[in-house]
Amino acid sequence: MKFIVIALSSLLVLLLAAAAFVWSGTYDIAADKPHWKLTERAIDVLRDRSIESRAGGITVPDLDDPQRIRRGAEHYAAMCSACHLTPGMRTTELRQGLYPQPPDLPRHGVHDPAEAFWIIKHGVKLTAMPAWGRSHDDGAIWDMVAFVRQLPKLDEAQFEEMAGSAGDNGHGGGHEHHHEAGAADDQDAHDHDHADHDHDTSGHDAH
Repeated sequence: MKFIVIALSSLLVLLLAAAAFVWSGTYDIAADKPHWKLTERAIDVLRDRSIESRAGGITVPDLDDPQRIRRGAEHYAAMCSACHLTPGMRTTELRQGLYPQPPDLPRHGVHDPAEAFWIIKHGVKLTAMPAWGRSHDDGAIWDMVAFVRQLPKLDEAQFEEMAGSAGDNGHGGGHEHHHEAGAADDQDAHDHDHADHDHDTSGHDAH
């Protein structure tokens, strides 16, 4: 009984100390100040285990379809390249300011398609990775996974050829590629694309 009381008292002290630390503002939350090594390690384990446990039941479709890969290239150029780079690209202004640094996908690709799908669809807290599933359907997300698997095999010219017009906008500019499920949302996206096209007659905006 005495051991339980001591353990509960110790836990309460630790919780109060943690609350005081958070409230004090001592921890520097700035993106240009790296986490403490212990904090970084804890976040890494939390992130990896969370993704692994949720991606385990995902069924991976055929990712070798050339049309799927080409659609994924267009999405990647418009949505991902400013953070994750393209073949031959060393860095971008946006990427330089991000912490943690996004994976360099032209160099490393993806090793687990199911996990890549889950990350693209749901995003990742405590990083700059957005949840693209809020604006794109599963088919579009699988297209991106299919392309990223091929990305390390491409040189600059091959990437530009596959990405098409989306790849001509400074690697990350151009139109948004929306694939919503609802018919009304599809019409909104269609109207938005036309508005973008009219605006872009004098030059493409950064995405």
